[in-house]
Amino acid sequence: MTKIGILSDTHAWWDDKYGEYFSGCDEIWHAGDIGSEQVADRLSALKPLRAVYGNIDGQALRLRYPKTAHFTVEDRRVMMTHIGGYPGRYDLSIRAELFDAKPDIFVAGHSHILKVMFDPRLHCLYINPGAAGKSGFHQVRTLVRFVIDGATVKDLEVIELGH
Repeated sequence: MTKIGILSDTHAWWDDKYGEYFSGCDEIWHAGDIGSEQVADRLSALKPLRAVYGNIDGQALRLRYPKTAHFTVEDRRVMMTHIGGYPGRYDLSIRAELFDAKPDIFVAGHSHILKVMFDPRLHCLYINPGAAGKSGFHQVRTLVRFVIDGATVKDLEVIELGH
C-alpha cells in the first residue's frame, strides 16, 4: 500500500501545510510549474519526489525533471505531465503519447482547476490537483492525497489550503 500526495502549480510558493498534509505519504508527485529549486528541494526533503517541469520552470528544473514521466506504483501505471488537458479535451502535444501509453492514472496540472474524473475511453483515472501556489486566478489552493493498494486506487481526498 502506497500513500501518494499530489500538487501542482506552486509557482515558487512554499506553504508549511505541504509538510503537514504530506507527512503520512510515501511519495509526493508534483505536476509542474514548481517555480524554484528551493521548493523542489524542500518537497524532496519531506518524501521521495516525482516531478515534471512546467511551462514557467527554468533550465535548472528542466534539467532535473522530465517534461513527461512514466512510472509504476504498486500495480498501477502512471503518466504525469504539466500541460495535459483533460478527458475529452487532451492537449494535442500529449494526446498521441497518452493514447499509446494507456496509463491507469494520468496526472496533469497547468489549468489551476481541480479535476478528478474517470476517463472511460482510456480506462484511466485523471487527476489535476489544482494549484497549490498563490499565483494565478484560482480562488482556493488545493492538494490531493490517495492510496494505491495493488491495483486498487482508493481513499482519494481533496485538501483545501485556503486562499
